[in-house]
Amino acid sequence: MSVAVRLSNELVNEAKNYAGVNFRSVPKQIEYWSKLGKIADENPDLPLSFIKDILLGKEELEAGEVEEFEFELD
Repeated sequence: MSVAVRLSNELVNEAKNYAGVNFRSVPKQIEYWSKLGKIADENPDLPLSFIKDILLGKEELEAGEVEEFEFELD
């Protein structure tokens, strides 16, 4: 479901800059920021870099780009 939302020109222009660098559309860039903000708000003790790494790991898992890690026991 899509909903029309009024956003400031400043936010949209900033999103355009980041969207271009990250190969996203402006709406997808704003969705990404929203998702990061929600996760950060729900987990205030986690650094942003850790949250980004978790999201990247989830994407890699969904794309099948992972392999099982085996621990070596002495």
